[in-house]
Amino acid sequence: MTQPAPGSLHEQAIASLGARIVSGDIPVGSVLTPEGLGISRTVLRECIRVLESLGLVHARRRRGTVVMPASEWQALDPRILSWRLAGPDRLTALGDLSELRLAVEPVAARLASARATPEQCGALTAAIVGMSATQRSADHEEYLAHDRDFHSILLEASGNPVFAALSSAVAEALNGRTVHALMPDTANPEAIRLHEEVAAAVRRGDGASAENAMRAIVEEADTAVQRPAR
Repeated sequence: MTQPAPGSLHEQAIASLGARIVSGDIPVGSVLTPEGLGISRTVLRECIRVLESLGLVHARRRRGTVVMPASEWQALDPRILSWRLAGPDRLTALGDLSELRLAVEPVAARLASARATPEQCGALTAAIVGMSATQRSADHEEYLAHDRDFHSILLEASGNPVFAALSSAVAEALNGRTVHALMPDTANPEAIRLHEEVAAAVRRGDGASAENAMRAIVEEADTAVQRPAR
């Protein structure tokens, strides 16, 4: 399906409707109509195609387009994650993502210790160098980009394509802390040390240490968002 151009009227309408559905502002069971939403029939039709692909709505004959419960959503789609993180259940959403990360990233680190290429090991080190260089502005995009790179490379280095496919979900968890002011101005030195420990363990093929350090990273992040540093 062709995606609307970023910033287009259709994309803005999709983002607005999606966020309202995910936040509960448009309740489950509601029927979407152009009149009720104040948008044109053409724009609504485009929105419905995208929102239905995400499981947020379902077009039913004679009933119209109905808002679906969360059990039907494509929960790992980056757009849904972003809308959840922008909504009133932000901390719950981050907690859900932490549980996912705890189930996946420590195992990915252990696998990477046996499967990572020299290039991937170098990329992990480069990401940590970037994080260290920008740690005094940890609540800015540059630090976030290095942090995203580290976790994306690690998931790819696991050699498991299913784990690698979760990179966007992990990235949204990291984005959410920065975008919604849940990151401290200066990165926790312990968090950077743990990233260094993961990379070092992966380089030397120490699966147990890589797994334990990665678990500690996710647990530290989960604790930090439940008790923001600001």
